Amino acid sequence: MTRESESGKPIEPVYGPEALKGWDPREKLGEPGDYPYTRGVYPSMYTGRPWTMRQYAGFGTAVESNARYKQLIANGTMGLSVAFDLPTQMGHDSDAPISHGEVGKVGVAIDSVDDMRVLFDGIPLDKVSTSMTINAPAALLLLLYQLVAEEQGVGPAQLTGTIQNDVLKEYIARGTYIFPPKPSLRLIADIFKYCKAELPKWNTISISGYHMAEAGATPAQEIAFTLADGIEYVRTAVASGMDVDDFAPRLSFFFVARTTLLEEIAKFRAARRIWARVMREEFGAKNPKSLMLRFHTQTAGVQLTAQQPEVNLVRVAVQALGAVLGGTQSLHTNSYDEAIALPTDKSARLALRTQQVLAYETDVTATVDPFAGSYVIESMTDDLETAIVDLMRQVEDRGGAVNAIEQGFQKSEIERSAYRVAQETEAGERVVVGVNRYQLDEEEPYEPLRVDPAIEAQQAERLARLRAERDQAAVDAALAALAAAASGDEENVLYPMKEALRLRATVGEVCNTLRGVWGAYVPSETF
Repeated sequence: MTRESESGKPIEPVYGPEALKGWDPREKLGEPGDYPYTRGVYPSMYTGRPWTMRQYAGFGTAVESNARYKQLIANGTMGLSVAFDLPTQMGHDSDAPISHGEVGKVGVAIDSVDDMRVLFDGIPLDKVSTSMTINAPAALLLLLYQLVAEEQGVGPAQLTGTIQNDVLKEYIARGTYIFPPKPSLRLIADIFKYCKAELPKWNTISISGYHMAEAGATPAQEIAFTLADGIEYVRTAVASGMDVDDFAPRLSFFFVARTTLLEEIAKFRAARRIWARVMREEFGAKNPKSLMLRFHTQTAGVQLTAQQPEVNLVRVAVQALGAVLGGTQSLHTNSYDEAIALPTDKSARLALRTQQVLAYETDVTATVDPFAGSYVIESMTDDLETAIVDLMRQVEDRGGAVNAIEQGFQKSEIERSAYRVAQETEAGERVVVGVNRYQLDEEEPYEPLRVDPAIEAQQAERLARLRAERDQAAVDAALAALAAAASGDEENVLYPMKEALRLRATVGEVCNTLRGVWGAYVPSETF
């Protein structure tokens, strides 16, 4: 019986040479580290060094998150990945009425440079690579990070890391947008220019398919809609006067790894091939680094279950293996208890140990692209490439990513796929161990990590103290300068923004200043 992949393509029981449709792998695939990068973006891949092992963490106050980061570093984490709470992601201060009940819940609360200073206290920013999952206010958090580094005596040229900074996927799948698309894209272009001048090693954007996948996108949809967003960002930067090779080497991507191992490996290989071709043929990129699709992977949170949570350890290990065999540059492994609550110290450590076992106890790092030439993988890579390119063409036919978003195209396609999966699971056609098959009569007790609700009051007290201590006239003048820069098209808004934050303006005050100039995004009825 022939099965179908997650993207709806047939998976045959047996594959042979005919699956390659007459092409010679040596001619089509190229070598690792060479165009079209199907086999990986670096010649040696993990034979030289393993991927960067990141753990996504952040909850409650900056003090609590700082302690978790230090534990992760002590346990062997090679890079930090910061989770921010919902008010921070939406550009609101912790004491704003709209923030009530959400402070510190899904990430750390950061209201000002004071909080950022505490968050990275005792962590050498010239030695640690930091990824920040922040989008609409990405510029603010990057500047706060730079200000804290400067206080540590670390120069901007020494800082390495990534801001997610991908607002287009927020309109499609996640919803933590602030400004309308046009000024949001202008802000992203300003970030590209600022980092080229000030933070040359910083990855200016992590173009994300992960959240679309978590919302229900198939692997083909995940890659197609993410690359379409990437094309929109490149066009925006080029239209602002930048040369493509001035910023493209610092672009990065963020994808999910599901339990469907074979298709995930093929997905990553197809994505590299398509992006290399787009950058060379559409944008005329000359620098080989501009053609490389470098990406971070996170295991699939949506596939974790609250039932029999220990089974998630197995799921995460399989997902992580798919990411590694697919050639990821960095990896976050979810903790087994994330379907229930914030990860405990023990579960976060086990998630990291999963990566360390793959890196140091298996032989997957001994050779580059282990599945190259596999009949099934090469056939699935070709099939996925065809499906992805077709979806990208449909986005282009609607006028590009932004126009397609405003027409609701990507969102409706993802919702259709999510509904199909829900129906299959409900009917038992799609097996989810512990949920619709192999259930237990009674689940074992589990004590989750909980965030203290007193955090909200503590943050409000910190904000009151900050506003009493700072030079309010200087802050007001800096915010006025920011508003003036945002009103025009010539000035890069990050320079006046940094000055306002240095003077201890809050995240909410800066975002409200920009809301006053640019407005706030309201979805159309298409959604």
